[in-house]
Amino acid sequence: MQDGLTPINGTEREARMKKIEAIIKPFKLDEVKEALQEVGVQGLSVIEVKGFGRQKGHTELYRGAEYVVDFLPKVKVEVVLDDDQVDGAIAAIVDAAKTEKIGDGKIFVTSVEQAIRIRTGESGSDAL
Repeated sequence: MQDGLTPINGTEREARMKKIEAIIKPFKLDEVKEALQEVGVQGLSVIEVKGFGRQKGHTELYRGAEYVVDFLPKVKVEVVLDDDQVDGAIAAIVDAAKTEKIGDGKIFVTSVEQAIRIRTGESGSDAL
């Protein structure tokens, strides 16, 4: 629909929402959190993750033996917000997380069909 609202269960209408998942370097977490708060993001989830991309890990020397570290420690920041906040949140994450070195991370944006606050039963944008 053109008004940016989606019918739910045939009658109820909810604002469109997006989920941003950002994989960043762990030492950039505080800067990213502060940048998101400055653009009005009220809540986020943080998960410690390990992985690799083009960087493909690195080798380290431990007690004279060389070994490969395939999975590098990263942090995944998850935020669900209204469509109109997405561009500002992405810009805030990029500005705060960027080191201009390999392994700065990735941002993924997906659609969220519904959000419900368990305590109150509020749904859609009201639940955020």
